Order: sequence, then C-alpha cells, then structure tokens
Amino acid sequence: MKIGLVYVKGALPGFEDFGNLPTDIVKSNGLIKDSNALKASEELDAIIIPGGSLLESNSVSTDLANEITKMAYDEKPVIGICSGFQLLANETDVGRRSPCPIIKKGLGLLDVNFSPLISNDRINAVVSDNNNSFFTKNITPSDFITGFHCHTYGKIEIIDENYDNGSKDENTIKNNFGAKPLHYSKIKRMNYGDTDSSILSGVSNDNGNVIGTMIHGILDENPVIVDNILDYIGANYIELDNIFKVNEELKKFIKSELAIDTGINTKNINRCNEFRKIIISSINNKITNFKETNSKDINFYNLDSFNKEIPPTLMIGSTGSDSGKTFIVSGITGALTKKGLNVAVLKVGPDVRDIEPSLYLTKNKMEDYSSIKIGHIGWMDIEETLKRLKNSNYDFVIIEGVMSVFTGILNEKIPYSGAEIAVSSNIPILMVSGVNKGGIESAAVDLVSHTNKLKELGINVNGILLNKVYDENIFNNVSKFIATETGLSKEDILYLPKIKMDARSTTPEVEIKLEEFSKYALKTVESYLDLEKIVKMADIPGFKGYLSFDDIKKFF
Repeated sequence: MKIGLVYVKGALPGFEDFGNLPTDIVKSNGLIKDSNALKASEELDAIIIPGGSLLESNSVSTDLANEITKMAYDEKPVIGICSGFQLLANETDVGRRSPCPIIKKGLGLLDVNFSPLISNDRINAVVSDNNNSFFTKNITPSDFITGFHCHTYGKIEIIDENYDNGSKDENTIKNNFGAKPLHYSKIKRMNYGDTDSSILSGVSNDNGNVIGTMIHGILDENPVIVDNILDYIGANYIELDNIFKVNEELKKFIKSELAIDTGINTKNINRCNEFRKIIISSINNKITNFKETNSKDINFYNLDSFNKEIPPTLMIGSTGSDSGKTFIVSGITGALTKKGLNVAVLKVGPDVRDIEPSLYLTKNKMEDYSSIKIGHIGWMDIEETLKRLKNSNYDFVIIEGVMSVFTGILNEKIPYSGAEIAVSSNIPILMVSGVNKGGIESAAVDLVSHTNKLKELGINVNGILLNKVYDENIFNNVSKFIATETGLSKEDILYLPKIKMDARSTTPEVEIKLEEFSKYALKTVESYLDLEKIVKMADIPGFKGYLSFDDIKKFF
C-alpha cells in the first residue's frame, strides 16, 4: 500500500504529520520520487495534497493535475487540506484588498468556489448528517472533529446543482463530481473580529472519495478518520505496519531539505554542534554575570544538558505593523536551520499565518502552542508554552511579536501585548522598525522611545534593527544616536536594506507565494545579518508571572 504526499514549491509537507500515512512524495511531474518514472495514478492507493500557497505559486503542473484527476476518476481517496482543497475546487478569489476579484482556477474536482475569509482558530467541527463519505464513517453529528484553521481564503460556496450551467463560465461547468457538505467548524474569530459562528469547512464529491477540508491536523488529531482511510484502501495489519515504518523514513527525508527543491541539506551534525556551542557559551556568560550579582545558584550548560531545558529564546518585537517582522523572522529561521539548528517559531496572538513562511523553510509542524495567547485570543498561554518547549527537541526559539510591542498593554485584560509576554518570562527582544513610512530618522526616534520604555519594564532589549533602509549613510548617523540614547553598543544596531518584491505575492495577510517570500527573506538575512550576534541576543526564559494592570499603569 502506498499513499502519496504532493511535494512541490509552495506546499507545506511538514506542517502536520497527516496521520503518519504518507509513504511517497509526488513531484511536480506527477511521478513518485525514486520510482523509475512510475506515475502517481498507477502506483498510489491514495494521495494527500497539503496546505501552503499552491494556487498562488502556480506550482501544480499539467502532469501532476492529470495524475490527481485520474486518481479521482478511479475512485481512489484524494484528500486536499486548505490550499490543497482550493486546488480541488473550481476557483478561488484571492483578491483580498483588491478592487476586483483575482481568480485562480482549480481542478474542478469539487464543485465549490472560494473567496476571502480569515480564520486562525483551533476548532471543533461537526459532521454533516447528509454525507455518506468513507472519510467521516463512524463519526456522528454529536461527535467533534478537532484541528485548526490557518487560512485567508476560506469562504466556501457550493455551486447549486440546479444552477443554470449555460450562464456559467465555460471553465467552471459542472464536471459531474459534485460537492456535498462534509463538516462545519465552530469558530470564535473571523476576519480579525470576534464571532460565534458555524461555517462550512469541508466537502466531498458525490461519490465520497474526493475530500476537501480546511482543517489542518484533521488526520493527526482524529484517529478514526485515519482508520477510515486505511479501511477504504483495504490495508491489512502487515501493510499498516509497513506504511508507518516507511512514513518515518519519508519524514526524515522531508526534514533533511531546506524548503522544497533547494538541494540544501540541513542535517550537518558537525555544523549544528558548532553553532550550539556558540549559543551555550553565550548563555553561560549570562549565567556568570547573573551569579556575580545574585546568590541564586544556576547550573552551566553543555551539549549534553542543552536539550533538557527550555531552549534559548528571542522575541522579534517592533514599533508597529508593516515593520517586516515576518520577513525577518523567516530569514533568521531559515538561516539558523541551514546551520543545522532545529528552530521553533511562535507567534504572539492568533495570527499563525505569519509563521507559515518560516515553517515552509524548516518543515517543522505547526504546534498546538505555536500561538501564544493574549487576552481571549490565541491558543496557549506562555506559562504552559514554556513547559511544552522544555520537553521538545528544539534548539532555539524565535517569537514573532504582534503589531507594536505595546499595542494592547493598557487593555485591562492581562496579558494583552507582546511586552507583557516578554516581561512575564524573561524573554529578550530584538526591536525592529520599518523605515518605509516615516523615514530612517523617525524610525530611530520611535526605536529609542520603545526601547527605553521596555527597559523601564525590566525587559532586555539586546539589539535594534532598522528594516527597509534606503540610505546607508543616514543609517550610520542615526545608529550613533540610537546607541547613545539606549546604552546599546553600536555593533548591536543593525539594518536590512529595502528589497523590491511583488506587493501582493509577498504579503502574508493578503496573498503570498511561500517559496518566493522565503527565498528573499533567507537571502537578505544571510547577506546582511551576523547570525552569531543574533543568537547571542537570546536567553533562557522562565515564567515568573504577569504584571498587574495597576503595575502597568505606573509606567504610562
């Protein structure tokens, strides 16, 4: 038995484990890797199409599309998740923030259309009682399916079977596959606002073998669905054992390459240990300095103890939105992964879409603690997150902040800002400001003000980065001012130049080609930033409690 996983640019094959089912990767030519030109439709018993930016990246070739379609006609399971679902649909309007629709055509294997709807919730979903697909067999309408959403274009419209096909675009004429509701997600946030809604989040074709779902983790968190798939393809106990063994090797292969089709191997043990030693030396120096002024005894780190503690952590905070945090986090994450480190990327607040480019590079999973809760939004509080990190196999943690580090700090909900998360857990910050709106000089003033207020709160700001710099001479002048006003070394004042990119295809909350955005981020960071300097800014976090609202008001 063989189950394929589509592995093309823009896909997220490491985003989840897919129930540990995939045994083979399917490349853009529709062939199975290392199969001597065996076509996917002839060799596979089922195929899974992961999320990512498949439509935006235009990475599904005619050959691959034909193989997926052939499997659908042969009534083999074809399972599309998020972007993979959109690929199976008729079309998706990716024209968010556009004055007119921007239509991306799908394969038409599910008779639905997509349009913008943002959701990043962890969800409970209920199955439709009018669907007899194998996928939801043995799940009743009173049972919950669990997982999470992470999408920008999630509004699903089933095309009415009684609709006049003569009035439709010739490319969306009904293909006889149809579409039936499969499950509905209960969500608490939609399009950046609170809600209490139930939305259609999955469909099947009329025969029930083609499945589209917007729920990530649906195979990892719901074993009954995995059993249904294995039962449908007729896998016996011996074949089950082989599927899971082969899957372990497949995951090692997937993780061994940075991004997709780059040829960059990330599993250099010697290179990894060299960089670990740099981090350990930096942490031990901080411990030495701490011991000189405190009586508390803290053990020093070595390679053996390194992965037994919470990994060194650094937050990328900013003076406001559109500063380039996602770009910077993606570039640093990719560069450290190339060094062999296993890097966890977390997001303050609910918008986990921002860390997708990093996960595209690392092939790491979206963890159930990837979103740090602030107020009533997000997935897991920082105290529990740190406990989970201590039991992880990550070497380094990067936390992407939300908006300005101070946005929400005077909301009576505790915590409600990146600054509160940082001060609660001894997390140092690399402060960032984009200079594209007010110029380099204004950004410098903002950074000084933010940095000094963070220091008043007891937060270590260990570096400052001006992003989108258009004049190096002006940067050199303001870096002296920043260093003088904040007490930082001039060597800790960094910059990245302005990079010309397509405005639509490189904006995570609008439209993104993961491979293009990630490539630019990685290349820019490697060209302009000293990675040793970055990792030395990190420290070992530890939860000590939140500031009360009365305490916070004393600083403002």
